[in-house]
Amino acid sequence: MLQPKKTKFRKQQKGRMKGNTKRGAELAFGSFGIKALDTCLLTGRQIEAARQAITRFMKREGQLWIRVFPDKPITKKPAEVRMGKGKGAPEYFVARITPGRILFEAEGVNLETAKEAMRLGSQKLPILTKFVVRKDYVE
Repeated sequence: MLQPKKTKFRKQQKGRMKGNTKRGAELAFGSFGIKALDTCLLTGRQIEAARQAITRFMKREGQLWIRVFPDKPITKKPAEVRMGKGKGAPEYFVARITPGRILFEAEGVNLETAKEAMRLGSQKLPILTKFVVRKDYVE
């Protein structure tokens, strides 16, 4: 499961996400990718499930890049505990996703393989995504 090795602070405020992504909206490594169309908090487990689905379909050919990392801690209080008495302990980490963010990139496979692999990976994610191809890509 993806999570930071070390953080400056154990807990963060909830915050809110609005607007589109400011960076990470263009393909940087591969020729194919999936782009987020919604705002959400992606957990490390969801990212890992999508990664496994994509790599299983691509078999051993090609290369995959994960462009998001879960660095925001989400806290949770224990079961059957009364309200108050402070904030709960960190439970898991999430990645903040805003519309336009590239989530995964692939290279070294043909267009049909990449499209199907990304479709299978996007089914594991709780948001709408779209398949994107590099502008200068030629088969």
